[in-house]
Amino acid sequence: MATTPAPPAPKTVDAPARSVLLDIPFLRLWAGTTASGLATWALPFVLGLAVLHRDLSAAGLGLVLAARTVGFLAAVTVGGVLADRHSRRAVVLWSALAAAAAAPLLAAGLGRSLLLMTAAAALAGAGQGACRPAFQALTAETVDPGRRQQANAAMTMAVRGSTLAGPALTALLAALLDVGTLLLGIGLLWLVAALVPGKGRGEGAGSVTAPRGSFRTEFLDGVREARRHPWFLAGLAALVAVIALGYSATSVALPLISRDRYGSEWVLAAAMTAYIVGALGGALVIARWRPRSQGWAAFAGLAAYGCAPLSLTLPVHPGVVVAAYAVAGIGIELFNVPWFTATQREVAPDKLARVSSLDFLVSYGLAPVGLALIAPAIDAFGVTPVLGACAAACFLVPAAAALVPTARHFARTAPTALPGPPRR
Repeated sequence: MATTPAPPAPKTVDAPARSVLLDIPFLRLWAGTTASGLATWALPFVLGLAVLHRDLSAAGLGLVLAARTVGFLAAVTVGGVLADRHSRRAVVLWSALAAAAAAPLLAAGLGRSLLLMTAAAALAGAGQGACRPAFQALTAETVDPGRRQQANAAMTMAVRGSTLAGPALTALLAALLDVGTLLLGIGLLWLVAALVPGKGRGEGAGSVTAPRGSFRTEFLDGVREARRHPWFLAGLAALVAVIALGYSATSVALPLISRDRYGSEWVLAAAMTAYIVGALGGALVIARWRPRSQGWAAFAGLAAYGCAPLSLTLPVHPGVVVAAYAVAGIGIELFNVPWFTATQREVAPDKLARVSSLDFLVSYGLAPVGLALIAPAIDAFGVTPVLGACAAACFLVPAAAALVPTARHFARTAPTALPGPPRR
């Protein structure tokens, strides 16, 4: 008996990807990362208030902040190994709890014991350092590859927004609360960072059961993984130039030029605000923009930081300085977001935290070195030659990094389809 053939099944159309901002696991991770970023930013500001209130000397402030930096640098590589060896969520939990525990110790030592405050600051820095690579790896576990660029942009927008609104909020709270209470508030932010994020989807280290080597062996495995990606090494070199030279030079020179050339502190405030606003704009753009050659576009964005020291070399209108800082802010996020996304995509999942720790170690570790060297260089050669040399380095080193094989796409192979992520 003849049968009527079944109608062909309709062609399925891929549904548009759901916004990462509607994903509850990501929002929990976003809230925890934002809280940790705000706590990290707030500590130097609140300790500065302690100096104003004469609860801490200027020399004591320098010692406490130096101890925090030492704690960070000592823990960031350890945190990277631990986050690849154990659950990334557990590393976030315990490292953020350590930073939270440091807050009441800082408050207890305020005006009483500089030794206690120094030790507590080192503990806070260690917690901050250990959680950074774990947060990076946890993002890769929580968000699918197609939405990671949007997720990283949302993360950086939250951090930049906190930096923009934080001073006004902290100043308002300082009118109502004392410094000790503000330090306890920083501890509460770290508790949010510890407790709010959820578990990842198990893409990385949590499911690995292979025998583990020593700490040194595992760290060197991460170094070898980083060396497999020439674009990553080139990016680190470019970051060294921009952070240790460009960023350090502008940090030292901008306050001096604002005072001596323009006779007002408003240029300093306006330039730094323009930088943050520009970074917010850059993150908003890169959340959706997928350049065909994302590595070249990212390096061009990083090179744009050279506009900041360049604008300080000549007696231009202050509006030019402010505009240059806005361009620098836009460019830095046009680099940061694709850089983080490519690292999460290209690096082996079980080594992601270790490779990310190398990134943070270079970024944070060389900044104090640059700051220590720039001021003597300005005294010896003058502010204009030093700024000019730093601007040239900001332009030329990222340009050279862009010529490295695999740098064009931040990938070992070119993408086969756009705007989706390159296939490995």
